[in-house]
Amino acid sequence: MTGPSADVDEAVFDAVEAIPPGRVSTYGAIGRLVGVGPRRVARALSQGGAAVPWYRVVRADGTAAEPVRVRQLELLASEGVPVRGNRVDLAAVGWPDPGR
Repeated sequence: MTGPSADVDEAVFDAVEAIPPGRVSTYGAIGRLVGVGPRRVARALSQGGAAVPWYRVVRADGTAAEPVRVRQLELLASEGVPVRGNRVDLAAVGWPDPGR
């Protein structure tokens, strides 16, 4: 893939790779960094994000998407990310803007 769509995907992947272990970001926060909406971030990760730590990106309410919820929460727990119920404590581990 080449062109603007591939450029956006690469920017998303670069931003996700910058999330430190033990920290979590949201689709919206990554979108703000890259200049796209959260759905565009989700699409990039779902279509080609396997090589980056995709599991460090959650919804704005701290929940994981249903199709990957179990695996995502396992991976986050292995990094010491605090999870209560099925929600990540974004105020504690949010990146780059905790709680947003």
